[in-house]
Amino acid sequence: MPVGSAFGSLFAQLFHLSAAERKTLLVAGASAGMAAVFATPLAAVLLAVELLLFEWKPRSFIPVAVAAIIASVLRQPLLGAGPVFPIAAHGAPDLPLLGLALGIGVVAGLVSGALTTLVYACEDAFARLPVHWMWWPALGGLVVGVGGLVDPRVLGVGYETIHGLLRGDVLGLTLLTLLLTKAFVWSVALGSGTSGGVLAPLLMIGGAVGAALAAVTGWGDPGLGAVIGMAAMMGGTMRAPLTGTVFMFELTRDQNVLPALLVGSVAAVAVTVLLLRRSILTEKLARRGQHISYDYGVDLFDLVRVGEVMDQRPPVVPPDLVVSELADRIAHSDPVLARRQATLLVDADGTLRGIVTRGDLMRALEENPQAPLGALMAERNLQVAYPDETLQDAVARMLRHDIGRLPVISREVEHPRLLGYLGRAEILAARQRWHDEEERRERALLVPPRSPDAGTA
Repeated sequence: MPVGSAFGSLFAQLFHLSAAERKTLLVAGASAGMAAVFATPLAAVLLAVELLLFEWKPRSFIPVAVAAIIASVLRQPLLGAGPVFPIAAHGAPDLPLLGLALGIGVVAGLVSGALTTLVYACEDAFARLPVHWMWWPALGGLVVGVGGLVDPRVLGVGYETIHGLLRGDVLGLTLLTLLLTKAFVWSVALGSGTSGGVLAPLLMIGGAVGAALAAVTGWGDPGLGAVIGMAAMMGGTMRAPLTGTVFMFELTRDQNVLPALLVGSVAAVAVTVLLLRRSILTEKLARRGQHISYDYGVDLFDLVRVGEVMDQRPPVVPPDLVVSELADRIAHSDPVLARRQATLLVDADGTLRGIVTRGDLMRALEENPQAPLGALMAERNLQVAYPDETLQDAVARMLRHDIGRLPVISREVEHPRLLGYLGRAEILAARQRWHDEEERRERALLVPPRSPDAGTA
């Protein structure tokens, strides 16, 4: 994945692209790398959506999907077809299996929270050492070497160990040793700044957790528990439950365990969300002063039409009104004009002729206070909004032209009529309405109050 993302970033820099487009190509490279290594194109696309892009738009989804598909196809002549970790198919899921998946997900979420805490505790410990930071990776490598003496399977990428966990070959004390040693070594290595991966260690630790719980409860074989544990650990730690579920399905091609994988991943995410404010990946960015949100959704402004939020009582005056009289009305007599930063010029038939801002008015008072307001609009390119367009389009137009309000008119070509006024207050009101829908709790079933003379005859 790092090589793929670096290639995507380098490729993007060769062209005249926006920052969002460069980001898309970087993510496309990362997804292609994941699909090429693990033969998991669908999981690679989901990882991009859940963890890297936080959006589901054609402009980003299509390039990422194309890159992942092409990479998964081109890998077959080089690495072969089929799953990376083939295992014997398990039986259809039942309630005991789903109960086991729920338990594994909860425990995996707790372990994920402990791992995240341990990683950054190690990072803080290295920062307090009385040595230069360039020595930290060397000290971390020393700890990794000692861990390799305790259990050699913690060294390297660990693909054979992962496959052994999926086959149920790692059991008993060996399983516990692998879990504790790998968790400690990996946390120290990342805390020291040593370059290392995240995906394979999470699979190894999660597989050990799942296999151990399956062996203790006896509700499933250790291999089945390992599959669920890997999906839960990956989904919970990265806050990407769909990616964890689909990734383990594509690695093993065992479709019967899909419901259990989903249960385990969702349970792990539920635990980590309650325990930690951020994931193990976004915590490092937060420590550097950057804010990354792992939630995504449709932009509110794409859901609201201008006509739903516009002020239907806009401040209007005729174009032949002189500058000084408008200033006097704003200052003393007209509250509708006073509460707005701009005034609309409208003919007697309702046709919009222009807009005069407070800045325009102040300059006109100094230059020619007796000039008609219509004269101020001689060279102005008037920007307007329409009631049936989205608030996102209107806000984008305001930003593009560096203005703070828009008249709202009808779409008649010959004689467009003024319908309303869209300013910052209306935009904030739309946001406030969304906030109320999200946060305000009310009784859905309202019982009407009883009449004082009810029940009397």
